[in-house]
Amino acid sequence: MNYKFLHKNMLYDPEANIISLPIGKGKITHTSEFGNFIIHLSDAKKPILIEILDASKFMGQFDKIKNVGDIKKMLPTINQLN
Repeated sequence: MNYKFLHKNMLYDPEANIISLPIGKGKITHTSEFGNFIIHLSDAKKPILIEILDASKFMGQFDKIKNVGDIKKMLPTINQLN
């Protein structure tokens, strides 16, 4: 695989056209999907990893995002994941 670092720990896989953003630690036990976002969760329903599908469409928005906190604000709250 030919991953590219976009920002610190944010990875882009051009073959799969997916951005991966680790945001927590722990064992992933289940996932929730919201459109082109897949959120991998722990048993405690804490987000561990966010994947963005069709990432090339999303890439143009990176200049508007200043930090990971901005991405977290765009995502639904954990309570909405149930």
